[in-house]
Amino acid sequence: MLLRRKIYIIVFVISVLGLFIVQYQYLKIGLNLAKVQFDKNILASSNHIKKELATENELTFLLGKSITKDGSYFSLSIDSVQDASSHFLNDFLIDRLAAQGITSDFTYQLVSRDSAYYLYSPKRFEKDDTLLNYPLELEGYLPKLIGEKLFLELQFKDMNTFFLYQLNGLTIPSLVFMLAIIFVVVWVLKSFYWQRKIITTTNEFINNLTHELKTPVFSIGLATKLLEEQGVAEQKPVLKLVRAQVDRLKSHIDKVLDLAKLEERKQVYTMIPIDFHLSLKQVCDEFEAIALLENVQFTYNLEEGSYVLRAESSHLENAVNNILDNAKKYSKESEIYLKAFIKNKKLLIRIEDNGEGISMKEQRYIFQKYYRVFDENLHKVKGYGLGLSYVKNVIENHGGKITLQSELGKGTIVIIELPLVSHDAPR
Repeated sequence: MLLRRKIYIIVFVISVLGLFIVQYQYLKIGLNLAKVQFDKNILASSNHIKKELATENELTFLLGKSITKDGSYFSLSIDSVQDASSHFLNDFLIDRLAAQGITSDFTYQLVSRDSAYYLYSPKRFEKDDTLLNYPLELEGYLPKLIGEKLFLELQFKDMNTFFLYQLNGLTIPSLVFMLAIIFVVVWVLKSFYWQRKIITTTNEFINNLTHELKTPVFSIGLATKLLEEQGVAEQKPVLKLVRAQVDRLKSHIDKVLDLAKLEERKQVYTMIPIDFHLSLKQVCDEFEAIALLENVQFTYNLEEGSYVLRAESSHLENAVNNILDNAKKYSKESEIYLKAFIKNKKLLIRIEDNGEGISMKEQRYIFQKYYRVFDENLHKVKGYGLGLSYVKNVIENHGGKITLQSELGKGTIVIIELPLVSHDAPR
């Protein structure tokens, strides 16, 4: 159990790390795509900006006066002209960039080929900021005016933060869903181990209780046997009945203990080749005696020959006894018929009764542990829903199969199939 728990935790941690790695890779891809799209938008904006700044117009005329420091046309100082030019160009660039969906902060500067600065944007970034530069070589009116190449440099801060903000519609829901998945898985694992702890504690209690019950049951059985040997003839039928019920209680206790061992995957079988024909005959004879005392009509037919199985005889006997006992308990005037025969190298044990039957809905759950039919008439029979779960476990551990056919009001047929090691031809 501890190893399995560690495996679950390791798988969970690896899965969560894998989700984060996949999310990180998707984020990188998203950032790269956003960068490509941004560069594409910058190129489109640059073409429009270069085209409009290439001709003489009100803006380029003002910029020309500013970069040539010619303030004679205006009744303003050259500093005022340059300041006005800076703001008009800034507004022009904001408008043209926004037309392509670019709304992030930027700065610009007009520089010549020899790095002479002519004009700065009103806003400046800090010197230690990581900047992305997009230089545009201007053509037409302004370069001709100063007689040299002129560049408009657009500068943006590191765009990852901006791109992440744009991707928030994908990243934030992804992170929320991942955290939700982690929370749910942790809660499920916690609930699973909590429930497992309760089940383990309950099983330990049941095991301890049944072990404690074995001592008084053994003592009662021993005392009954002594009384049978020394008692008078009138007492012997009653003592025989007491002894039968003690044996039955002992069988139920053993069944609970064996079922607990099977669920804990402990080895409770010693598989050896046996002729189950003799054991099955003994089970039928004993049940026939009990049926006679309880006014139950029981008949059986065992095909002659050997039923050689690789099996644990006591468990198979208990399984058959359990089905016979159920057939007796859940019938008003029981008529039970058992037939055993060989078919396709398998031993088939068919047990049929005339009881109340089981609905199709109930048949799906009838072999589950603790499950009992909740019919008003059938539920009066006391029990804990362990018998058929034990039977199914035993049959499957012997490589066999158990099937049930039933119809309300018409009885039930249970068929057990067990693989043969070898068998003799019927005599």
